[in-house]
Amino acid sequence: MSEPDQHLSPALFRDPPVNISSAAQTLPQAIPSRGVNLNAVLYTAAGPGPHPTMLLLHGLPGNEQNVDLAQTVRRTGWNVLTIHYRGSWGGPGTFRFEHCLQDAAAALDWIREAAGKPSLKLDPDRMVVVGHSMGGFVATHIAAQRPEVLGAALISGVDLGRAFGDGHGNRSTARVDENVGVSAGLHILAGTSPQELANEARVNADRWRLTNYAACLADRPVLIVTSDDGFTAGSAALAHAIRAVDGARLTLSHFAADHSYSDCRIGLQVAVLNWLANLTTAAKIRV
Repeated sequence: MSEPDQHLSPALFRDPPVNISSAAQTLPQAIPSRGVNLNAVLYTAAGPGPHPTMLLLHGLPGNEQNVDLAQTVRRTGWNVLTIHYRGSWGGPGTFRFEHCLQDAAAALDWIREAAGKPSLKLDPDRMVVVGHSMGGFVATHIAAQRPEVLGAALISGVDLGRAFGDGHGNRSTARVDENVGVSAGLHILAGTSPQELANEARVNADRWRLTNYAACLADRPVLIVTSDDGFTAGSAALAHAIRAVDGARLTLSHFAADHSYSDCRIGLQVAVLNWLANLTTAAKIRV
């Protein structure tokens, strides 16, 4: 595990000085997306702002929320926005992979529109997207579609076609169910089923392949983090495709960990902090 740069390390273990007039805040938000409001939380950084903002996207169904990462990133001077996709975790609407892509786009639109509210301390010209698992796929897709996004990070990013849409119905459905837990009695996602999600992944497998996004991301900082969770093939293929175009701004990090990085939470934060620091330096972003 690499150690953080000296100027970053305090964010891992020390709170910033408290200034009551510009203290950090944790603010629930309702973000409109296709006729419903997404449940969201905005972690605003301390200081007057405006601050650069990270959109942090969870996976399928999102048992790992990466809130520790959000808090640490906030201590470095970044805002962090987290969302629950439609139909997940009690939110309104129906859950679909396509809806997740739309919801992430809506969150970026909200950042730009809400930047007019000084209390939120948002800078719409300084945004990155970071996603875990399926959220890594969503982050890749939305960053490729939105050139104003400064960079993207995939934490065990999942190639949906490879993972859940391999064409073998029962096996694909079982893989989805392992994640969403329907057969175990969990009810995290609304309006869908493992069968429907596996079919959606299968139908869109070629369109949503991670390597499709390489050309659109190669000119921006990209962080690809992998673990020993069995999902590395898609991320490795994306890394190879980015290098085939221009890998100068690609950063790779691997951990001997499970899908949630349960034994490497500090190491994961170090990897993201160092990537943000390099991005900040390269883009001359002041936090």
